[in-house]
Amino acid sequence: MPASPSTARAINDRLALRLLQQEGPLTAGQLKQLTGLSRPTVADLVERLTAAGLISVVGESGEQRRGPNARLYGIVADRAHLAALDVRTEGVSVVVSDLLGAELARASVPIADDTGTGPAVEQAVTLVERAAKEAGAERLHTVGIGAPGLIDPGTGELRDSSGLPEWHRRLVAALQERLPARVLVENETNLAALAEQRDGAARDRDTFVLLWLGHGTGAAVILDGRLRRGASGGTGEIGFLPVPGTSTLPSATDCEGGFHSLAGAAAVTGLAARYGVAAEPVPHEPHAAALVRAAVSTPDAPDSSRFLDALADRLAVGAASVIAVLDPGCVVLGGEVGRAGGDVLAARVEQRLVRMSPLPTEVRASALGGGAVLRGALLTARDGAQDELFAPPSR
Repeated sequence: MPASPSTARAINDRLALRLLQQEGPLTAGQLKQLTGLSRPTVADLVERLTAAGLISVVGESGEQRRGPNARLYGIVADRAHLAALDVRTEGVSVVVSDLLGAELARASVPIADDTGTGPAVEQAVTLVERAAKEAGAERLHTVGIGAPGLIDPGTGELRDSSGLPEWHRRLVAALQERLPARVLVENETNLAALAEQRDGAARDRDTFVLLWLGHGTGAAVILDGRLRRGASGGTGEIGFLPVPGTSTLPSATDCEGGFHSLAGAAAVTGLAARYGVAAEPVPHEPHAAALVRAAVSTPDAPDSSRFLDALADRLAVGAASVIAVLDPGCVVLGGEVGRAGGDVLAARVEQRLVRMSPLPTEVRASALGGGAVLRGALLTARDGAQDELFAPPSR
């Protein structure tokens, strides 16, 4: 069936807005050329979007730089302000941006293990409010949150998980109460995968698995361009994967004895000590990342080489299990440790997978590291806000 006039207008408006987002400011003539729409149709959509406060004249183009045909139209970036949060067990980081994702403010606050639930929530909410004020945002339109743990696919809420502090779940409710904003919550590893797909190591892949290597371990699955969460939101809980080389088996409430015991930060730190690899700690990242970075900087040194080989052996065990089930064709080593290992560690893991699996798999190092979670949360907030603001006015 042909689209109704209102539906056609909505489709055209969205197309124009997406082009302005991707290409930057454009003239009406350039919009006509890129969209394939007629001149009157482009004139109408420019008028509609300007009246809605979504675009405005931001300059002029051409030799004469005057007249209607020279006007450059761009998205009104301050039409909405967004926030992204990376919620860890040890603290919270926040970024505030405009509608196009340009960063306006960034802040973080550590939260000690012995901090009570109420004070921890108050510290985190206050951090967001202060960052918004610093960015000049009177209100936040959408807030994207990345947190460890499972997200209920039915409600979109963070599920109660053993081993995670209570203030994580309370924080989401507190933000919804204190801020007149839409709050979107997603698992941190899933957000990291979305960021790597859009801006990082997997930009050319529509199917891949991100293996998160940080304080803990996790995985995110992108199949045919879509993030897969599973029936209970638990796709990628690879820390619980039973693997050889551990002294016990994981349980429903404890991943010790699973892949976490081979590749979590504490396990990697212990492995480095066994091979005599040392490094100065770096603030705000697992010490395991500094150790791996030190080894990668001297890969031909016997101790470094043996350590990286042993670590690659461990990582290949977990990766091979995922590959056997999903055949993703590409594995990205993410998180702080994955990025620290870089191409040196990725090549070692790939070499082992060639021997372990008949399925061809490329292994890549993260381009974003630990910052991928915050980037993914911001992308999610931006997409959510644009979906709402770019919708037809009649909706």
